[in-house]
Order: sequence, then C-alpha cells, then structure tokens
Amino acid sequence: MSQLRRLARSQRGAAAVEFALIMPIMLAVYIGSVDVSTLIIIDRKIQSAAGAVGDLVARSDGEVLTRDLKDYFRAASGIMTPYSSQDVKQVVTAVRVDSTGKPTIAWQSKYERGTYSTVGASVPPKAFTLPAEMIAIAKGQMVIAAEASYTFTPLYGFVIGQKINLYRSNFFMPRFEGEIKLVP
Repeated sequence: MSQLRRLARSQRGAAAVEFALIMPIMLAVYIGSVDVSTLIIIDRKIQSAAGAVGDLVARSDGEVLTRDLKDYFRAASGIMTPYSSQDVKQVVTAVRVDSTGKPTIAWQSKYERGTYSTVGASVPPKAFTLPAEMIAIAKGQMVIAAEASYTFTPLYGFVIGQKINLYRSNFFMPRFEGEIKLVP
C-alpha cells in the first residue's frame, strides 16, 4: 500500500508523458503554418503579377505591341519565384466604357502555361463586368483590367486538405488620354 502512495506522489516521467501528449499538436501546428504561410505568400505574388502587367499596359501611349505584352506576361511570371509560375493564368482586357456606363471588351490577351493568345473585339461586342465604382470613374473612357489566377496545392495537405483557387484582379485607367490599341 505504501508503494502505491509513493507512486501516486512521484513526478518522475511526468515531463515525458506531457511531451508525448503535446507533440502531435505542436507538429500539426508547425506543418499547418508552413502550408498557410505558403498560401499567403503565393496569394500576394498573384496580386503583384496581375498588378504589374496591368500597370505596364496602362502606361502605354496609345498602343501596346504584342511582343511587348508577351514580355510583360513573362516578366510577371518571374514574380512567382521561387514558386512555379507554370499554373498561373494571366489575362489583360482592354474595356471600353461608353457614356452610359456600359462596359464592352475592346481586346483581350491571355497567357497560360507559356502560351499566349489574343481575342480582338467581337461583333456584337461582348460585355465585361466592372465594379460600379470603376464604371462611374471611367464613363466614356477605357479601363485596363488585369487578372491572375492560380490553383494552390498544399505541400503537406495535413491542415489544408484541398486545392484552393486564388484569383486577383486590378483595374487601371490609361495614363495617356484615349484608347490603348493592341498592335500585332
């Protein structure tokens, strides 16, 4: 009986038991923080890539050359370093906003997996969704809409168990008066 009382009062081994209980939780928090921090970093990089391309196009004086636009897309893909830019989809759309506030696509260029494509103005013109605030500012002018998207795959999948689609868009007014045309 006295041995049982001594065993109940003994503190030897308590630290090892506590460590064994808390270790899986600490490991899950650590691994989860790696996935979450990577997700946040990539989301910021997607935002920067969309902003960089849109800003460069908006700085064009009346026209942007197709070869320059391809270079802008490739340069924006470099923003993703050290992460892969292979799955980044970039889209730049020149949107005309008429005096009534109706936005239509003037031209659109896409860059995905190293492939560049352009869509000119369609007949009848295709509508484009702009925020109401942007329409109010841009009546009778052009807006450059830059979009970037990426599907994030968690490294470990322990805390974030599925792929997450990241999407960012930016809107720019041309720096110079008038429209910006895409020149082949």
